[in-house]
Amino acid sequence: MVWKKGYNQNRPGNKCCSKSKFMNNKDALVMELKYESGLTRKMLERVPLEKTEWRPHEKSFTLGRLATHVAEIPHWISRVITVDEWDFAVRGFSREIAQSTDELLDIFQKKLDQAIADLDTLSESDFNKTWVVRNGDQMRRELSKEFAIRTWGFSHFIHHRGQLSVYLRMLNVPVPGMYGPSADER
Repeated sequence: MVWKKGYNQNRPGNKCCSKSKFMNNKDALVMELKYESGLTRKMLERVPLEKTEWRPHEKSFTLGRLATHVAEIPHWISRVITVDEWDFAVRGFSREIAQSTDELLDIFQKKLDQAIADLDTLSESDFNKTWVVRNGDQMRRELSKEFAIRTWGFSHFIHHRGQLSVYLRMLNVPVPGMYGPSADER
């Protein structure tokens, strides 16, 4: 595969993303979050928010809610770090929907900046602490903070970004490449 100019500048193994032999968890997660966030920003910039109520199926998120959810997901990293127990019965869910691309990107940047700042506060021993998720009396998960950051932060982020790419494709919006060029960029 021939890489177009700019594609290889942030690939793992290049100087900006090379990993020290003794990199700690915090630094590795910050580096990965910055890398994935650059990819996510490209996706969010293309969301046609004039179609905010569009959804591919009645059970699916609307485009506006999904895009805003993707923009908000870095806050889960902050929540895992700053709160030892998350109770959906008490704290609920966000229902916010960005009304413009600028607002969407602003939400994303604020959540991302806070997640990076919160990651920077962690010691290696903090990763072994427990994070609990519940809905009232119903226990949903009890995880190490390290695993919770990976799943509720990173995997969650990438999962919904993938959904958003399908929404864009269904709306005939050119999909940006993530780990190489997309069909629209070849």
